[in-house]
Amino acid sequence: MEVRELSIPGAWEFTPRQHPDDRGVFLEWFKAEVFEKTIGHQFELAQANISVSKAGSIRAIHYADVPPGQAKWVTCPTGALRDFVIDIRVGSPTFGRYDSVVLDPDNRKCMYLSEGLGHGFSALTDNTSIAYLCSTPYNPDREHTVSPLDPTLGIDWQVDDPLMSERDMNAPSLKEAERDGLLPMWDDCVEWVEGLRKASRR
Repeated sequence: MEVRELSIPGAWEFTPRQHPDDRGVFLEWFKAEVFEKTIGHQFELAQANISVSKAGSIRAIHYADVPPGQAKWVTCPTGALRDFVIDIRVGSPTFGRYDSVVLDPDNRKCMYLSEGLGHGFSALTDNTSIAYLCSTPYNPDREHTVSPLDPTLGIDWQVDDPLMSERDMNAPSLKEAERDGLLPMWDDCVEWVEGLRKASRR
């Protein structure tokens, strides 16, 4: 499995080795050993989700309060999507910036986003499915959104006529979320991840 750290601290791209034959293909889309060697702690699986989207759908920008936050391991079994990591951690050296990776059934790439990062994706084809492993269960009282169309972020979702939920359409801008104290703090996120690493070394 090839590993590449993205330009946003706490986000990585993983490319599994594929083994094709006359029947199809086999691959390992998650390996705990590779994960722990790269990230420095174990992945605590609490929930696994799948969503299916029409072409042009945007689901973003979602995040959870830290601690404990919600780390995600993401892949795309069908269709194609562009997966985005947005740095919404106040005090981070890359605050307000983003990076992205195309995920599809040809490259079979996976994305990992650590606690405190904003996540979103745009569906590039119909019947696009995204599968993601989550480190904590969904908790609506601790889940938040930032507007994916916030002009200060300047994200090119690469869709012409976006389909969005009412919640995402009405989400606050990054500046509004920061003003209202809704965003994770960089120091809290660093401390949380370091705590996970220390626990893994015991």
